[in-house]
Amino acid sequence: MTSKHKEMAEWYRRAQEEILDSMDEELEMELDDDRLSPDGDSKSQIPRNVYFRELFRLQGELVKLQDWVVANKLKVAVLFEGRDSAGKGGAIKRITQRLNPRVCKVVALPAPNEREKTQWYFQRYISHLPAGGEIALFDRSWYNRAGVERVMGFCNDEEYEEFLRTVPDLERMMISSGIILIKYWFSISDDEQYNRFMMRIHDPLKQWKLSPMDLEARRLWEAYTKAKETMLERTHIPEAPWWVVAANDKKKARLNCITHLLSQIPYQEIDHPVITLPKRVHNPDYLRGPVPQKMYVPEVF
Repeated sequence: MTSKHKEMAEWYRRAQEEILDSMDEELEMELDDDRLSPDGDSKSQIPRNVYFRELFRLQGELVKLQDWVVANKLKVAVLFEGRDSAGKGGAIKRITQRLNPRVCKVVALPAPNEREKTQWYFQRYISHLPAGGEIALFDRSWYNRAGVERVMGFCNDEEYEEFLRTVPDLERMMISSGIILIKYWFSISDDEQYNRFMMRIHDPLKQWKLSPMDLEARRLWEAYTKAKETMLERTHIPEAPWWVVAANDKKKARLNCITHLLSQIPYQEIDHPVITLPKRVHNPDYLRGPVPQKMYVPEVF
């Protein structure tokens, strides 16, 4: 075997290791999801090997979509709404996992501060809408007003009605400006939310996900159901319809959501020029200085 062949073989081996490491990242997240299951495995109807195969295939398509968005300066905004523990965050993680964070950004705004409370309600969201060549994923959105703010009494009846009246017009303006707006509602059952909350209560690594607001929302399940039904009825418009994701099975929900998202934006694979690494410049006068040992992170592993 020539030195060139040996170099290519070594490169191929390293590339395979990188691919396996990438798969391990997803496997770690899945094992974390299943950590407190009685048998240590997911209750999904989809076998794990099928799930991984389809997820990696879909993530490859998301990369192609990303390239298409950049090349054509598209503006894509995707809203993820649903009850606490419905799986919005898990789906967003799988969408963004292989994408460029400079292209695909996640918007998860905290509660408004005192200044923002005096602004036009939509104002703090508008600045996060995508520019050309960007994808913005909203982990909760302006629809907070139709859900948590309504149920918890953070807005009055007049503000609530004003929101429901004006949001369709606002979204039509977004679409007229060239934004592709896609809205998902992740739907889980009463029993499934109860089970997920109990898992979090008994999981020291996930207890931080349960806030007093989440616990109160659990108590007010029926009030949230009524608010959700009103929201879907009043804001499901032809230009920006709601899409409901059946989310009791997390794996199915992720695969179905990504598949649907890809179907909403006609895209093609972008041809990329062949990349050739330039030869590194070697300066015979360059001497690399030593790094003090104390500056290194201790190699515990």
